[in-house]
Amino acid sequence: MTRMNAGRFTHRHPGELVVFLIGMRINRPWRPDLWLPVFFAMPRMLAELLREPGSGLLGFRFTVGASGPVIVQYWNSADKLYAYASAPASEHKPAWTDFNRRARKSPGAVGIWHETFQVSRAESMYVSMPAQGLGQATELVPVGPRGDRAKDRLAGAQ
Repeated sequence: MTRMNAGRFTHRHPGELVVFLIGMRINRPWRPDLWLPVFFAMPRMLAELLREPGSGLLGFRFTVGASGPVIVQYWNSADKLYAYASAPASEHKPAWTDFNRRARKSPGAVGIWHETFQVSRAESMYVSMPAQGLGQATELVPVGPRGDRAKDRLAGAQ
């Protein structure tokens, strides 16, 4: 069972922070042969990144939205994110090649998207919750007297 942290917590991360969102949209649900390979490519990439401590991936969260699955990733460097995406020996290269091959055969069956954000400051609050999101990916710390309000936490964020 996940450990619940009683009280009020926030995250601490003094270095560069990059938030990378990546998702897919299943446009033809009756064709799992076209979208399941895309869906299953991401766990292989995440496992590869987690095995390598210097990869730059701090953590991630999997969610399902109205348009399909989304993974929120936290990185300590935009350069490391882009290096992974372009590394010829990474799991990303065959996954991207396979997606493009399938997309040419059945255009529009499955869509993918991503967004990258370089974050100069971030604020977070977790009350009586297990560590999650940014707090799980970085360092979870108790809220002190100077961080009682969101505005104050964001002003003091690095």
